[in-house]
Amino acid sequence: MNRIAFAAALLAGAAASPLAAETHRVAAGEGAGARLQEALILAAPGDVIELGEGRFTLTDGLSLDVDGVTVRGAGMDKSVLDFTTQQGAGEGLLVTSDNVTLRDFGVENPKGDGIKSKGADNIVYSGIRVEWTGGPKETNGAYGIYPVESTGVLVTNSKVSGASDAGIYVGQSRDITVSENIVTYNVAGIEIENSRNALVTNNIASKNTGGLLVFDLPGLPVMGGGNVILRENILKDNDTPNFAPKGNIVASVRRGTGVLVMANDGVLIEENAFENNPTAHIMVVAYLQPFDDPRYNPYARNVIIGPNAFGRGGDDPQLDGKEALLAAFGGALPPVLWDGIKEDDDTGLRIAEGVSGWTLNLSKPGQSIAEAQPGPLELTPLESWEFPKVGAPAALEARLK
Repeated sequence: MNRIAFAAALLAGAAASPLAAETHRVAAGEGAGARLQEALILAAPGDVIELGEGRFTLTDGLSLDVDGVTVRGAGMDKSVLDFTTQQGAGEGLLVTSDNVTLRDFGVENPKGDGIKSKGADNIVYSGIRVEWTGGPKETNGAYGIYPVESTGVLVTNSKVSGASDAGIYVGQSRDITVSENIVTYNVAGIEIENSRNALVTNNIASKNTGGLLVFDLPGLPVMGGGNVILRENILKDNDTPNFAPKGNIVASVRRGTGVLVMANDGVLIEENAFENNPTAHIMVVAYLQPFDDPRYNPYARNVIIGPNAFGRGGDDPQLDGKEALLAAFGGALPPVLWDGIKEDDDTGLRIAEGVSGWTLNLSKPGQSIAEAQPGPLELTPLESWEFPKVGAPAALEARLK
């Protein structure tokens, strides 16, 4: 090969492959906010931004718009992004690029959401802590960990406390795994909204208003949520009074709800442990508010309740007609409660053998609970079922090894 051909080959190879990845270390201390934002702007695909131990005092939100970057701290309690003095009401960190990994750092007291990723495909949150340290307050930010409009989402080994909407919220996305997280003192511990193919497993949801929520709402860019599995989670002591701002959809979540499914299509709830959720362990309901979105289906469809471990619950329901309901059910609501509102006779709620479920036998959205005629679910128990494959791509888990 002559020199010209050899040089051309080198140039072609350089164009085809990225430059060697670099690690940019950012220490805590004076000017840390500016230094960290500069590193986020100047990073190249494949780079690692390494947060040193200590507290990063930040007065402005941060943003990342470079693909393939890893932001890594020394631990969720060792590298802390402190937004207590943040100006404005934005999120602590906004990510708008693909193939990003966020791991092993904490975020405290953002004025808005903790970490929001929008249109960020194949994103990983691991070992993240988001906390509003003053406890549950209406003035806290809405969401702790907040991926939206994404394909490929993994949220794992993280903790969120104090969100005035949802601790972990995944919205308008698909191919999702939310696993091994701890969510406490949020209005909703974990919420899957207008999303498909989600696996929510091995999480602990405790001391929230509601533990796990699966919603479909009208009027959003992405519609038609479904294919959601809630498996092997612990839902206990979800008895924090609702502190969501008025007008927020989760302001209607009743204190003491373990799992709430609303207007979703295809939800499997199995092998979870429920204890001391005073309104109800599992509630399945239709969407009751007026809407004008022709794409929207307000009914819960194809919800399957498999075997679960049910402890004490339903003995202090925050529902209209509470005394009449308790009298009708002998002092405590059953583990599974369905409003009975269904699209047709072939959809609605299905239960596995041995699961105790009751229906209120309401017939239409907006009907008063005073018109309820409680009775045991008479649907045919299921001995077995198949469910579509759900969850994040395996390649996202591989990034953490």
